[in-house]
Amino acid sequence: MRQNPQRRAALLDAAIEVLAREGSRGLTLRAVDAEAGVPTGTASNYFANRSQLLVQILHRTRERLVPDPADLVGPLDTEVLLTRLLERMRRELRLEGTRRPELQAELASFQGLELEANVRWHLDAGLPGDRQGVVLMYMAMLGLIVDDLTAPAMLEAHPAQGLIRTMVERLLPEKPAD
Repeated sequence: MRQNPQRRAALLDAAIEVLAREGSRGLTLRAVDAEAGVPTGTASNYFANRSQLLVQILHRTRERLVPDPADLVGPLDTEVLLTRLLERMRRELRLEGTRRPELQAELASFQGLELEANVRWHLDAGLPGDRQGVVLMYMAMLGLIVDDLTAPAMLEAHPAQGLIRTMVERLLPEKPAD
């Protein structure tokens, strides 16, 4: 296997673009070669097969999501750091919306209605918390659900029930904080 780190990174970046545009079915070593503008067969010199390519895409995506070291100097502000994280995630992971923009509007409308229905139900039921807390809980649960479904081993050290209990206690307190 070839070891040129710059070429490997360029191939992985091309693979991420193919994946975003074509989905997993369109991700082939030949498609990566074409996207990267390299001779056919180049990607196969770096990745033994599609499975290895997918694993390397995960690692490359992580590299691309790591904050710039310049953003981590000086006084740190959690809100600023989380906002920058969201910006990086948006830049890197808008796969389906990139492939099918017509679905993005429909998906946003559907999910917005779903969120509003959940918030309304929660508040109408007289459960603890205000609108903002319910929205935060909804978003936190979505993240927990995605991780639980896609990488359950990651949560083994952090049992879901304990995380849910902590989210409820912190985001939806019985009595508002003073």
